[in-house]
Amino acid sequence: MRIDQIEMREVAMRLRFRFETSFGVEQDRRILLVTVRGGGGEGVAECVAGEYPGYAYETRDTAWSVIRDFIAPAVLGREYATPHQLLRDLGHVRGHNMAVAAVEMAFWDLQAKALGVPLWHLLGGVRTAVPVGVSIGIQPSLDDTVEQARAHLEQGYARVKLKIKPGWDVAPVRAVREAFPEADLTVDANSAYRLVDTRILRDLDQFGLAYIEQPLAHDDLIDHAALQAQLTTAICLDESIHSAEDARKGLQIGAGRVINVKVGRVRGYAAARRLHDVAVAFGAPVWCGGMLESGVGRAHNLHVSTLEGFVLPGDTSSASRYWDEDLVEPLLEAHDGVQQVPEGDGIGVRLKTDLVERLTRRVEVLAAGA
Repeated sequence: MRIDQIEMREVAMRLRFRFETSFGVEQDRRILLVTVRGGGGEGVAECVAGEYPGYAYETRDTAWSVIRDFIAPAVLGREYATPHQLLRDLGHVRGHNMAVAAVEMAFWDLQAKALGVPLWHLLGGVRTAVPVGVSIGIQPSLDDTVEQARAHLEQGYARVKLKIKPGWDVAPVRAVREAFPEADLTVDANSAYRLVDTRILRDLDQFGLAYIEQPLAHDDLIDHAALQAQLTTAICLDESIHSAEDARKGLQIGAGRVINVKVGRVRGYAAARRLHDVAVAFGAPVWCGGMLESGVGRAHNLHVSTLEGFVLPGDTSSASRYWDEDLVEPLLEAHDGVQQVPEGDGIGVRLKTDLVERLTRRVEVLAAGA
């Protein structure tokens, strides 16, 4: 299939709540949608790079420039039978995984639509219903934290994840665990701690957590291995895993026992499948993390979550939890702790074009031969 156009579109969206992590607070989002056109069809994906370089060095603006100046010139006007061929032509782009992933994922959607099959068919998925968890940001008080957990457990979510940071860790976890002794509970530190904080992290062992997500530095595996050796609770690796090789090294040295797979972070679906296969070989469960995506990114996350090793609840909670109105239809909603993978060709959702146009802040179309 020949790639004729790549469109980048920035849309402004506002979360229904302020979402606080150890990085800071988010509520107003500027989301980058990438559309790849060819063969009379189009595929769409969401670049998960954020507004500022907190979770990763990439931002929405760096992704925009990398796609415009380096990715598009390498692939426009070229014929590709598979996404792997496209990735081969992007091998010269070091890093910038989220920018590369957005184009690669849009091409997967385009190819699945051209073949008339759901994307999960091409990915090799084994299920059409995905267990769903919820991520609760840092709240103003312990009571607020408990009430947030209560509300979401009553809605049927299969796992509650609490964001933590130094000074906001043991107390909120204790409060939620005492209120809900049987809940599937996890925490996410987003790299906020150091190895010298081991005592605090060991205090979390008493609460029967499924895992502690990314407690130490984003670029570290060695100290995570030292920490894991001192904890009963499994460590889940997130920011420090960017490839299948990172996963192999981390699991081999015992840096963690669970992996959060974010397709954008690891450079796209092809890389995510390789990472998934490594984790399965080690017997390590994986799950799909969220990046406050619109329905476009949420649909992609649901499709990758159909792979065999995605056995833990992911962050693909209901779109209505995040947005007054989402960018896609049908609306992606969870019921009784399960999210159905959208039916239809490709990612199975359609953009609400009028809404997208209304929310658009800038758009750029790159064409072959232009």
